[in-house]
Amino acid sequence: MGDWHAGSRRSIRLCGPAPRRQPMEDAIRRIRCFLVSLAVSAVLLGGGPARAQEMQVGQSKLVRSLLTKVVNITTRVAASPPDMIGTQGATTTGEKLQLGSGFVIDPSGVIVTNTHVIDGGYEIVATFSDGNQLPAHVIAADRVSDVALLKVDPPKPLPAVTWGDSAAVQVGDPVLAIGNPLGVGLSVSGGIVSALNRDISETPYDDYIQIDASINHGNSGGPLFNLSGQVIGINTAIISPTAGSAGLGFAIPSKDALFVIGRLKQYGWLRPGYLGLTVQQVTPEIAAALGTESPHGAIVADVAEDGPAAVAGMQIGDIILRYNGQTPPDERALLREIGETAPGQAVTLSIERAGVGLDLHATVGEWPRDLWQGAVKPIMPVQKKSTIAPDMGVKVGQLLDMQRVKLGIEGDELGVLVTAVAPGTDAAFHGLKPGDAIERVQNQPIGSPEDFHDAIVQAVALKRDYVLLLVLPQSQARPGPEWMALRTPPSG
Repeated sequence: MGDWHAGSRRSIRLCGPAPRRQPMEDAIRRIRCFLVSLAVSAVLLGGGPARAQEMQVGQSKLVRSLLTKVVNITTRVAASPPDMIGTQGATTTGEKLQLGSGFVIDPSGVIVTNTHVIDGGYEIVATFSDGNQLPAHVIAADRVSDVALLKVDPPKPLPAVTWGDSAAVQVGDPVLAIGNPLGVGLSVSGGIVSALNRDISETPYDDYIQIDASINHGNSGGPLFNLSGQVIGINTAIISPTAGSAGLGFAIPSKDALFVIGRLKQYGWLRPGYLGLTVQQVTPEIAAALGTESPHGAIVADVAEDGPAAVAGMQIGDIILRYNGQTPPDERALLREIGETAPGQAVTLSIERAGVGLDLHATVGEWPRDLWQGAVKPIMPVQKKSTIAPDMGVKVGQLLDMQRVKLGIEGDELGVLVTAVAPGTDAAFHGLKPGDAIERVQNQPIGSPEDFHDAIVQAVALKRDYVLLLVLPQSQARPGPEWMALRTPPSG
């Protein structure tokens, strides 16, 4: 039994296509429109063109400094067992990319992102604004809050963000969102805070900051900044009738994020407080049915047997008015307060039962971890099950005349036909398929399967991480062959 009621899920998670890298200068150009709007605002509000230019220069300098603290997150996820696929079989690659964003919170290399960005990944890479890439591993993650902590090992300390106070945020405050929308590279968008404490039925604890700054698939896990350059939220979800931004973006407030991050660092999981209650907001209709003058409090729908609330005397139908002297504005706030209470702490619940006020005294328990993980499966990064085979998971055969004609290969040109590709390999991930032709390995022409295998052996002997194949695809996006850099199998 959990301390919540289930809600429908209708927001769109921000995951997107494979990233295309852009330099930081491109990202800066994307904020020109926003800077122009700031300049116009400065003129309208007073101060004239000189003041507008001063604001624009200051804003551009701020953005450049913030970009260095934000990263693109690319996660490889295994999608199917690593079985060899032949020319008559399916051609699924067995892998997919999950794309998102993140930001550095500690110079030692600790990065925050969304759990759904790295969920199930066997390989996670953080790409920085200067193009440098570092492998990342998961420190801890939580599905309910959708917050995950990653660690990279940088050669020198990294610039880290400064946290701001989301409790001080007001509707109408200007904000900057930075992330990797649609895989185009680090981009900046600007807007205002549209609403606070939004409930989008993602979790029973929803407390989102709503913004109109443009965020899209790929922005997940990126920071939401105030104009002082402080992080006030983690961009997490959008609601849209299409696949793109409709001006309804949502960010986890920094206050909530910091609580989760602290628990993840200390315990490795959220370790929320637990009373064993199911509650829901008292609506006008519920209030009318109860014969009360106005809706207030959260009504108890279920009490877990032998749970802390049951031990304290809580009953179904009780209305919780105050928690430890505080009056939660809604049932989501009540659940957040319970979850943020340290297990073992004594609390007072002021309730109303059949029109009579009572105080119940309970000791907050700890969510049973197996129950928490059973209700909401914890993040478990999946390790890649297959290793790189000596033949790199690629089977080849002789290139026949019929296939030469189909591929447009002249009779005197060398090459071999790809007959099978193993899912889970770099070859499959990069799109190599049965029916494609391989013309060269490391710029060495290949005329037979024996040539191919010999060339792979020679490439492995070079002890490089990658080997180059010149591939002529059966289905061509553009005419002619293209180079494909694939990971080499281990030597020896």
